[in-house]
Amino acid sequence: MINGEQELAAPLRWGMVGGGKSSQIGYIHRSAALRDGHFALQAGAFDLDPAAGRAFGTRLGLAPERCYATYAEMFAAEAQRPDGIQAVSVATPNGTHYAICRAALLAGLHVVCEKPLCFTTAQALELQALSEQQRKVLGVTYGYAGHQLIEEARELIAAGALGEIRIVQMQFAHGFHSAAAEADNPATRWRVDPAMAGPSYVLGDVGTHPLYLSEVMLPELKIESLLCTRQSFVASRAPLEDNAFTLMKYHGGAVGTVWSSAVNAGSMHGQKIRVIGSRASLEWWDEQPNQLRLEVQGEPVRILERGMGYLHPAALADDRIGGGHPEGLFEAWSNLYRRFALAMDATDRGDTARLARLRYPDVHAGVQGVRWVEHCVRSADQGGVWVRYDDPQTCRPSDVRPPEGVKKARGGPALS
Repeated sequence: MINGEQELAAPLRWGMVGGGKSSQIGYIHRSAALRDGHFALQAGAFDLDPAAGRAFGTRLGLAPERCYATYAEMFAAEAQRPDGIQAVSVATPNGTHYAICRAALLAGLHVVCEKPLCFTTAQALELQALSEQQRKVLGVTYGYAGHQLIEEARELIAAGALGEIRIVQMQFAHGFHSAAAEADNPATRWRVDPAMAGPSYVLGDVGTHPLYLSEVMLPELKIESLLCTRQSFVASRAPLEDNAFTLMKYHGGAVGTVWSSAVNAGSMHGQKIRVIGSRASLEWWDEQPNQLRLEVQGEPVRILERGMGYLHPAALADDRIGGGHPEGLFEAWSNLYRRFALAMDATDRGDTARLARLRYPDVHAGVQGVRWVEHCVRSADQGGVWVRYDDPQTCRPSDVRPPEGVKKARGGPALS
């Protein structure tokens, strides 16, 4: 159980790029990083408007001189300070991730980045190599993986409780963008702008979340080939999709599906993962994250509850309050940030034994997410064909064509 005991000799000195006053995601980064005392916020480049960023940073309690106009200025200035930052989180639009992560790694910083890590597999592999060369952690915020019942699912599958794995059914299909929400919301607008979002909207924005959960639960299951179709039901979003279906074949014969959507009208979140074996199935739904549904053929349904003593020790290790009390996304993110901190500390100390015991969404998970999106886009833009997952072909943003049913992309207002 996590109880607030300090696990590091001293908190990691931490900065942020993005995550300012109007950010949708900045606060949960800060809440998660600061919760257990493993990080101490020291600096930030919070906003494209330097004055707004400085004002916001000082209201967070930072010294004005450590609230910077740009990430480049922050990295250079902090490198000259004896108390300069050791780690940075990147909470900016997708199109900036590659450049900021690269600069941070070259500055000798550990990095936590929003997904997707970048636009292309080639870029992702470059960041992976740089992370290894610099001996610095590059983590990705697949925040739902911090829910403890994801660990319970992994352990049940590994123990053979489901039998031979046959089907993995995934979805993240909400309805909040079933109309053109981006018309009046800049925070949504950049997500449907190829220059800022990359070659995909919902595949990268939501589809990679359950995909990563499947990788945690089923680490031995590897994709052999996939087929994807994608649509722009709100036509002004073309060439980016707001709905997509992906079919996957795994090595060994199992199959999988991912439904990625922002137009599932009426759905609050709609992220579920169901793993089906020859003896039993399990299902986790992020709107009820404290329960894991286990269905054994011929037996009554079992609902496993977070925090209970019958769970595997690996699941209970992330517990914060015990059974019966609900935990949510802020606890899940805090669990991930704890793991990021422990990995950063172990990396700096060269503690390979500690690193081997830690599991978190690292640079390899980031590479996998980018590769999956790239292959989905390539399949869809060839008319929905099967593509081999180890095929070296790539899909560059400039190659992206409008999804099926859309004749011509319409422009939208620029994001300032």
